Amino acid sequence: MKITDAKVFVGGPKKNYVTLKIMTDQGIYGLGDATLNNRETLPAQYLQDYLVPNLIGMDPRNSEDIWQYFYRGAYFRRGPIATAAFGAIDMALWDIKGKLANLPVYQLLGGKSREGAMVYAHATGADLEDLMDSVAFYVEQGYKAVRVQCGIPGMPKGYAVPEAKGDNLNHITDYTGIRPKVEVWDTDRYMRYMPGALERIRERFGPELKILHDVHHRLLPREAAAFARAVEPVDLYWLEDPTPAEDQDALRLIRQHSTVPIAIGEVFNSIYDCNRLIEQELIDFIRVAVTYAGGITPVRRIVDLAGLHHVRTGFHGAPSHSPICMAAQAHLNAWAPNFGVQEYLVLGTPECDALFPSEHRMENGMVWVSDAPGLGVDFDESKAARYDYVPGSHPVVRLEDGTMWNY
Repeated sequence: MKITDAKVFVGGPKKNYVTLKIMTDQGIYGLGDATLNNRETLPAQYLQDYLVPNLIGMDPRNSEDIWQYFYRGAYFRRGPIATAAFGAIDMALWDIKGKLANLPVYQLLGGKSREGAMVYAHATGADLEDLMDSVAFYVEQGYKAVRVQCGIPGMPKGYAVPEAKGDNLNHITDYTGIRPKVEVWDTDRYMRYMPGALERIRERFGPELKILHDVHHRLLPREAAAFARAVEPVDLYWLEDPTPAEDQDALRLIRQHSTVPIAIGEVFNSIYDCNRLIEQELIDFIRVAVTYAGGITPVRRIVDLAGLHHVRTGFHGAPSHSPICMAAQAHLNAWAPNFGVQEYLVLGTPECDALFPSEHRMENGMVWVSDAPGLGVDFDESKAARYDYVPGSHPVVRLEDGTMWNY
């Protein structure tokens, strides 16, 4: 069996999805997602110019060797552009193998550890009252876990919150141009306000709701430790990205001061970004994405390593991942014995569902994986032709005095 061709498509409904389709001499094809948020053309070009020409003639069943060929064969390793491209290839090869075996991918991984996988929604508000309404909406929809973010009094723009009440801000990318908008951050205001706001959310919604909160790398290590300690009474399901993880010893400082569960890793693209954090048990949830971390093959290794050290999965699931990546993660979630939760922002518009038809479904805060062979997602090339690449940007952050800060 040989790979005969591969095509790269860039575009989608309100998103620049990067979709890879690998064809074989037996008429079976596989699909992968290489979408790198706001840098979409880079992995697409890497695939077209360098990787696809090398794929032609390879046996798609040898997914492990092909992954090693591209990873070890590149003198300069890692990085999100390369691993997003590798991830698309790897997903497509697992898709092909599942179709050959007439089995869903989770069966190739070892079968199901659970029937449905819990997901969490993003509740946001321009202020706390607005956020409460957003949380109530998702609770009514059956969600058992909700991430909460709201505007901070006196801070003109915060992280991932709407500017006006009632707005549902799940899509941060601005498609009006390539120059990013600027958000303003004030650590002191945040640390004075947010612990009390989280306590009020807990008081209103009770002990059963799993409450998650994302700091998004905004705090210095000492500040992160103090914040984690302050929110212990809230009993968070997790505190996400409290400080930039480049300084991995900073997580040790947080551990020394708080028992709040820590979730990190959505920007990681290799097991070498997180092996120390996992092995030294400095985190509780690993947040990698199958696209950014290079595909099912390397992410399965991360999941296995995490399982040895009591670390659970909490895969990234922002709209920058297409339904193909989300399907790959759904199969891993069904299999992983150390599954925790899956981030889930509603992709589903009729246009998106038509472009990526599948039988995966989300009901009552749970994702139910399809039993279709392979990844269980298809791709309509005729509909893909309607969409072009549209330049967009993610916001950047500055302090009130103009200093650049962490997003």
